[in-house]
Amino acid sequence: MEIVFPSLESNQFIQAFDQVGVLLGELEQEFDSRVPTPDTGLTAESLEAILATYEALGNLLRTVNAYIYAFTTTDSKDELAMGRQSEIDSNLVRLRKFGKRFSAAVGISDLDALFAESEVARNHSYALLKAKQTAEHLMAPGEEMLASELEITAYSAWSRLHSNMTSQLKVEVVLDGESESLPMSVVRGLAYDADRERRKAAHSAELAGWKTVEVPLSAAMNSIKATVNMLSTRRGWVDPLEESLFSSNIDRKTLEAMMTAATEAFPIFRRYLKAKAKAIGVEKLAFYDIFAPLSASTEPWEYDRACQFIVEQFGSYSEKLGKFAMRAFSENWVDAEPREGKVDGAYCMSIRGDESRILENYKPNFDSVSTLAHELGHAYHNLCLADRTVMQRSTPMTVAETASIFCETIIRKAVLKSGSDQEKLVVLEASLQGACQVVVDISSRYLFEKGVFERRQKRELSAREMCDLMIQAQLDTYGDGLDPEELHPYMWAVKSHYYGRSFYNYPYMFGLLFALGLYAVYQKDPEPFVANYDDLLSSTGLADAATLGARFGIDITTPDFWRASLDQIKDDVELFESLVASI
Repeated sequence: MEIVFPSLESNQFIQAFDQVGVLLGELEQEFDSRVPTPDTGLTAESLEAILATYEALGNLLRTVNAYIYAFTTTDSKDELAMGRQSEIDSNLVRLRKFGKRFSAAVGISDLDALFAESEVARNHSYALLKAKQTAEHLMAPGEEMLASELEITAYSAWSRLHSNMTSQLKVEVVLDGESESLPMSVVRGLAYDADRERRKAAHSAELAGWKTVEVPLSAAMNSIKATVNMLSTRRGWVDPLEESLFSSNIDRKTLEAMMTAATEAFPIFRRYLKAKAKAIGVEKLAFYDIFAPLSASTEPWEYDRACQFIVEQFGSYSEKLGKFAMRAFSENWVDAEPREGKVDGAYCMSIRGDESRILENYKPNFDSVSTLAHELGHAYHNLCLADRTVMQRSTPMTVAETASIFCETIIRKAVLKSGSDQEKLVVLEASLQGACQVVVDISSRYLFEKGVFERRQKRELSAREMCDLMIQAQLDTYGDGLDPEELHPYMWAVKSHYYGRSFYNYPYMFGLLFALGLYAVYQKDPEPFVANYDDLLSSTGLADAATLGARFGIDITTPDFWRASLDQIKDDVELFESLVASI
């Protein structure tokens, strides 16, 4: 991060931070002078002037906000960074307020006239059409402004509470007869341990740890979901899911088609789970066995080996992708090691121009290699979006997962093509493990969140009720693939997604299955696909998902497409079963 700014206390950072406020003020003044009343629409001249200021602000804010976030997520005890995050949050609230006023102005504007007069308007036609639809779901101006101002002390504050508590939580766990106090992220990492007794001990300690913070975390969940329910109703959405689908650039028909195909495929994933149980020598998998390695004797995927492998395999797809991965590693874009105070999981964020930064909690197994490839896929997507404007770069999660899953598929196929049976088994297991998470576990998370939203309409849910709801969701999805007495009732506390945007789950499944469908197209005719694919990634903020899929002859509104993608996973399950039987 030092090549961006020397430090949070440096003059360069402080000047950039202050400039965000200056540009935000200029944007508000520009808008006020050109849209003086709620009944004033946009002209071509006013639109172009407003968007020019918005572009300058958006680019600077992206860098400043990402810089701060890099510190808060790698050390949640950094008080200076936390303070700066709180300050920038105030500016983000002002920007959201501006966004609502802008959408309202677009809503009463003659877009056909704007498109005829302005090339800038035409270049942003999809975003403007979305803004016009958004305007149909806005409350009265005063109510929208109040809702925006309250976000920082309500919704965002509860989300930050979850992040801070979970990243700082330490757990007492007994391993090999000795008691240790470990960060929750490290304890959860023991789910990948080769020793089942250690996994079980870590799982028990983890559940006990979550119980100690269930009251504040359930309060956070209740508050966030109640707020979303209330605002969705006041804005005229059928429910929070409808609002989420609009933001994801898909419709309910598409979601139902995908979920129908996923539910039909649950038995396939249960076959995989049963085969894995056989492979590790247990009668039935417990939840803490899901990430268990098949063999402790396989060569570990140390970080340097993973980097070299990814560069080579990305390069086999295209020279551009391979060189990009090499650049990301050589310029040290990745914070890889797990440590106290660092948030769990992984993410990629765009920081400036075509640069990104990646956080991961790397472990020496192929699953972490796959995660690293996944996040690099997001970074490559950011590269393809680099020449787009701030408004054109706005990409919904559904298609935002396309490049990441595609990159995972590249490295998986490479090992399955040339590895030994033992290597194939381990890599295939990692792939199916990930697919099971994205289809089965994501379905359980979707069912849980849907249930919470429905029940929260009437009253608060206790921590016990949330645990019960989570267990039921896991039973409905994992079925007899897991031991029903050894599930994870506190997954609602684990997953930060519940404390951020609504339904931060089904888009992952969309991304996996959409990318698998694209990979099948690539295999049929690689050369033209590569150039068209980069253009697709560059256009993810310019059209809805159905339109983007149609470029490759894909119809996402029927279950058949999703079934075809899931059939590729079925083939992998059958190969996995045969390898387990033979080895």
